[in-house]
Amino acid sequence: MPKIFKIVSIASEVAPFSKSGGLGDVVRSLPKALKRLGNEIIVITPFYGQIIDKRKHKLKLIYKDINVYLNSEDTVKVNYWQGYLMKGLPVYFIENKKYFSRRKTIYGSSHENARFLIFDIAALKLITLLKFEADIVHCHDWQTGLIPYYLKTDFRYSKTLRKAKTIFTIHNLVFQFGKNWWEAPARKKDYGKSRIPHLADSKIEYVNFVKRAILSADAITTVSEQYREEIMTKIFGQDLHRILRNREDRLFGIINGIDYNAYNPAKDPGLFKNYDYKKIHRKKINKEYLQKKFNLPVNKDIPLICTTSRITFQKGFELILKILEQLVLLDIQFVFIGSGDKIYIRELQKLSKKYPQKIIIMPSHEQNQKYETLVYAGSDIFLLPSHHEPCGINQLIAMRYGCVPIVRKVGGLYDTVENFNPLEKEGTGFIFNQFNEFSLYGAIVRALETYKYRKAWRDIIVRAMKESNSWEIPAKSYITLYKKTIKINNEK
Repeated sequence: MPKIFKIVSIASEVAPFSKSGGLGDVVRSLPKALKRLGNEIIVITPFYGQIIDKRKHKLKLIYKDINVYLNSEDTVKVNYWQGYLMKGLPVYFIENKKYFSRRKTIYGSSHENARFLIFDIAALKLITLLKFEADIVHCHDWQTGLIPYYLKTDFRYSKTLRKAKTIFTIHNLVFQFGKNWWEAPARKKDYGKSRIPHLADSKIEYVNFVKRAILSADAITTVSEQYREEIMTKIFGQDLHRILRNREDRLFGIINGIDYNAYNPAKDPGLFKNYDYKKIHRKKINKEYLQKKFNLPVNKDIPLICTTSRITFQKGFELILKILEQLVLLDIQFVFIGSGDKIYIRELQKLSKKYPQKIIIMPSHEQNQKYETLVYAGSDIFLLPSHHEPCGINQLIAMRYGCVPIVRKVGGLYDTVENFNPLEKEGTGFIFNQFNEFSLYGAIVRALETYKYRKAWRDIIVRAMKESNSWEIPAKSYITLYKKTIKINNEK
């Protein structure tokens, strides 16, 4: 009988309760997959007072006004609420109105480090209150980066946590703490070994959560095999490549998946017409519906290209905007949905007003969530020309809905999309190498030319839809890693 692990999954966002991007999806889906494999698992996340509806999610108050000691001087009071991701999979919420209920957004405070330092210690406190003797504490992204550090320091004598091993997953190394790491003055840089400052000390906002996690975690993972290799180089290592290389034997790449129950074109209630790879012709019905909804000329033969990602430099919008006005001279339509950098959004809005029959821009994360799968179902091509991409799940969802991806050969995009080869009749999308507008333009033209050949295009869609990108495979990889981590550390 396989070993049943007791696992704590900790993150700053968990869909459907809170979500700003792919992290929320991952921390919803991975615990479910681990639970289905027979493990005992709990999830811990902040309670965002202006975002999470207690009544809607039927949350129950389990601990009230608990004192959390941060250090010799600082104490905060928190409440703990309980809900469920699925039957038998509880989610615990940490409530502190000052730090987590004043904003209508998850992030953006000028005191982000203080917020998530409190969250990290309060999460460890909760585990002890629950007497949940975890085998694995799985920490996701920078906001949880102090947990491995505290388990090696302040909580090292905890009876509940004495056998717990920590896994720290890097979802995007650009984000290391509450400020841009590259803007930290040299004299304020955190070298990862000193004691954590008190809350009133401005130095707290320069504590590098990710650096401390890399130095302290029992194992470090990132969300694709290619990204694992990239972050140990100076180009992609975000000034942490040296310490990552020093811990290379504890650094692993496990590709993300998607929840095939949540993303299923055959049953998705958000579509106008459901379909699967055997009924691809129904995509055209969704396309015409989408064109009508967004006031585009209704024509099932015009290639419709979508992006449903954050509108940022990372996602390649610098390149898109350099060639977009040339692209709209072609017989083509674009739908852009997502929040992001105002400078890019303003340019897209200008072009949308200039070419209303060609370009739709909806710069709202709420609309992104509302229309996301309908856009995939109604579009022919998904565009994600990222500068860097740890994994990305948008391309996985797009392929699930038969929306053919155009991506750059980087990170998880390289691991999940196979470049179309017309001679071998293989591939699930179109890949380009160099981060410049000429390479991107070439990939788009290549896709548009292939689109003219109906059978070849249909075959690409079928291959993309039949790809196995569910969470079952990565969940099993994590179980293998948990076993290895426990064994290695027990042998020390």
